[in-house]
Amino acid sequence: MRRGLVHVLAWLLATGAAVTLSWWGVHTVMAGTAYDPPRALPITATDDAPTTQGSKPLASSAPGSPSPSRTPSKSPSATPAPTPSRTPASTPSPSATATATASGQVKAYDTDGGRAVFDLGDTSATLVSATPGTGWSMQVWKTETWIRIQFSKSTDRVSVFCTWHDGPPQVQVETY
Repeated sequence: MRRGLVHVLAWLLATGAAVTLSWWGVHTVMAGTAYDPPRALPITATDDAPTTQGSKPLASSAPGSPSPSRTPSKSPSATPAPTPSRTPASTPSPSATATATASGQVKAYDTDGGRAVFDLGDTSATLVSATPGTGWSMQVWKTETWIRIQFSKSTDRVSVFCTWHDGPPQVQVETY
């Protein structure tokens, strides 16, 4: 009986050590990948481009405080399969705050599924942040000539497309 308990105890310790080591290895590899929750960067309004979302500012900043640094978002660089052409459900007016920057103009697009913020230059665009709404999930695809953010919730889908292959960046929002 004692011998059987010793074997069971040794097996439990070995299994626990193996599971712990495996979890630590996977956690270390997955840390900092696209599976981390998205981190939205604050957008501050300037005097020449006030917010258009009521009377509340999007982010407060103290005078003389350094502006937040921008870091590129990490996302899978998979190319989605071509989808049939759809007519955009709405052409968004920049219901977003626009702030002039050195590289272009930062514009945010609020949708039912979440918020997408782009830095729109003369010949290209950069994704600043994408934040899904409560209960929504999100996927991001990037290529050299377009960026797509898709917000999903059960059968509802909202896609935000930013393309610049034929000229200056254009943003379209499609709901389906």
